[in-house]
Amino acid sequence: MHSVNGADSYSDNIQLISGEQEFTHGLFPGESLTLSDELPRYMAKVGLDHAGFNYNLIAVFGSQSTGKSTLLNKLFGTKFETMDEAARKQTTKVRGIWMSRGVNSNILIMDVEGTDGRERGDNQDFERKSALFSLATSEVIIVNLWEHQVGLYQGANMGLLKTVFEVNLQLFQKNSTKERSLLIFVIRDHVGTTPLSNLQTLIQADLTKIWSTLSKPAGLENCQIEEYFDFQFTALSHKILMPDKFDAEIAVLQKRFAEKSHKDYVFNPVYHKRIPADGLSVYASGIWTQIMSNKDLDLPTQQELLAQYRCDEISALAVEEFNRIIKVVEANSNAGRVIPDLGNFMTEAREAALKIFDTEASRYHNQVYQRKREDLRNKTDSRLHVLFVAQLSALHKSTITEFQSSIQSKLSSGSYDFANLLSTALLIAETRFIEQANKCNVEGAGWAFDVELDLLKTELEELGTKLRQEEVDRALNRTEKQIRNAIDEPISMVFKKPDLEMWDRVLSLFNDILDIEVERFLNHSKGFNATDEENESSVEELKRKAWLALRAKIDEEVSESNMLLKLRENFEDKFRYDSEGVPRVWKPSDDIDGYYRAARDEALKLIPLFSLFKLRDGSEPDIPIPQTETLSHSKLIQVLSASKQHDLSTRFKKSADALYVEAKRSTISNVSQVPLWIYGVMLALGWNELIALLRNPLYFLFIGLLGVGAYIIIQMNLVGPLERIIRAMMQQSIEILREKVREWVGPVDGPIKVAWELEEVDRRGRENQKKE
Repeated sequence: MHSVNGADSYSDNIQLISGEQEFTHGLFPGESLTLSDELPRYMAKVGLDHAGFNYNLIAVFGSQSTGKSTLLNKLFGTKFETMDEAARKQTTKVRGIWMSRGVNSNILIMDVEGTDGRERGDNQDFERKSALFSLATSEVIIVNLWEHQVGLYQGANMGLLKTVFEVNLQLFQKNSTKERSLLIFVIRDHVGTTPLSNLQTLIQADLTKIWSTLSKPAGLENCQIEEYFDFQFTALSHKILMPDKFDAEIAVLQKRFAEKSHKDYVFNPVYHKRIPADGLSVYASGIWTQIMSNKDLDLPTQQELLAQYRCDEISALAVEEFNRIIKVVEANSNAGRVIPDLGNFMTEAREAALKIFDTEASRYHNQVYQRKREDLRNKTDSRLHVLFVAQLSALHKSTITEFQSSIQSKLSSGSYDFANLLSTALLIAETRFIEQANKCNVEGAGWAFDVELDLLKTELEELGTKLRQEEVDRALNRTEKQIRNAIDEPISMVFKKPDLEMWDRVLSLFNDILDIEVERFLNHSKGFNATDEENESSVEELKRKAWLALRAKIDEEVSESNMLLKLRENFEDKFRYDSEGVPRVWKPSDDIDGYYRAARDEALKLIPLFSLFKLRDGSEPDIPIPQTETLSHSKLIQVLSASKQHDLSTRFKKSADALYVEAKRSTISNVSQVPLWIYGVMLALGWNELIALLRNPLYFLFIGLLGVGAYIIIQMNLVGPLERIIRAMMQQSIEILREKVREWVGPVDGPIKVAWELEEVDRRGRENQKKE
């Protein structure tokens, strides 16, 4: 036996009231078999017989197959029998009102038989009495229903609630203090299309309307439903399709029953019936006896029973024909297709079912016939409403798709006013949705689609905003590309002639181009129907991208190879050419060292000039880019780092040294030139050899072959390659000869050593120049 506070699980259930009794005679006495006998023993078994007022009582009712038992098992850890989903029928063998205790709580839960079970047949009397019993004894009533049943009189149990409210007033509220109860409406399979607040408003409106039509006892004619009931609403997702979300929502709902600090804690003391636990069985038995003896809920007449039996049979045939008609349409709707003229089709299907019913059932008891006809109409409307909702969903998707396709096709044409294009597309999409939704409606049903239309408008507006932003981004990218192209060549020309005003010219040129492109962008953005704030934000983004483009161009111009080239060109202009731009021919008397130092120092001044983006007056440019850790203002104006400057200076000096050595060599070559009179001496001394050459035919043949070879070389443009080959061979031969001479002579000092070292510097300079 479990104790009150130490209980951790209760798997035993007790049947408080049985509804099984001689169905063939239509008698449903619902004898209280266990209220007075078994209930006290059960209370002792679960450890609540001495709980006093420290317990709570909950009941749940609703249509069969809405998952009442499943909901209770999930919420409170009970083990009520659930529906056989494969057979779509109840699994409970003996039906009625069952009770169980929740796990780790002092909560007693009553599971009331479904209010529209097909196994029950015409047993509407017992269902009403059991619901009334639950309302009279429980603090909290959970009304379990599907989302698509909201708004349907029969599907949402409004007929049952009307009867229960009315008899509850007459039996238990006439001459006593008003008792309050809490009704919690749990809306199952909520897909989220219709917000919970809208469903709550609709249910409360139906309850208020029902209350206004009640036959109230004397003195209570003007009472309001809020004087007797409080309401809470919650929604649960589909248990099979979204099990994780369903379980999460169950966990949230559990807190209302377990946590007293919760803002929606259900067990308000005002709801408690103030019956001690040990007297609950006597109290419940007295309530049931009073319900059973009430004439307003007495058994129907035999004539009414016959009408109920036959009307149910005829209604089943009508529903079967109705199902056959809409079966194909349901398959297409479930596939997400938009079905043309669906409203007329559903109206005809419903009218066909009602015609079958009217032909046969109109001969029976008129009140039963009218009631069953309304039930049939509600059943068909409930089924058709599911189709209507599914069709709205399909129409929503197709409208979004067509809207996107329409916008994209117009954008691809190249010439368009985006604001006008967007507003036109929005109007067309909304108009189409309204027209198609009206065609999906069933005549007389009055189903509204305002919520779906508002959702569509919201999504279309969000999509339009996204498309407009994409167009703005494309325009920004195009303008950025134009700025890149516009600054490319002018900036390069500025950097080719560096001076102290170089950065001023760069900034002025950039600002002129930027102003032109910004004005062009703003003219283009008028077609976007953008606000002043959006235009300001776009211009700021454009300026930011433009500055990044300028910095990229500057980085390209000051790359290592380009900077070395600029330094070398500047050095050569000062060292190899005079002030008038005439190339210098070096003479031994020229001050080569002075020219070299002056040109080198002038070229090195370019490195600090290029290293920092600073204007002539010493100020820094205003860069419209937000400061970040990776992209600060100082990093944007710092073009060359200190290490980069040092590396460029070192490499340039080596290159300048090579040019200096080359100039020195040219003066040595001029000094060692052979005098012209030597050629006259050589001709005089070689006169005999010249005469012998002219008189020998073999020599003439050899000279002819040389001439032919020379002609072929000239015609095939091989003079250059041949010259380079010969020069390379000679150079290599000279180098080899020099090495041999040095090995033969050995270590030397004095002028010879200086000459050799000068030649070595010259050779290394040429090698470095070739590598560069």
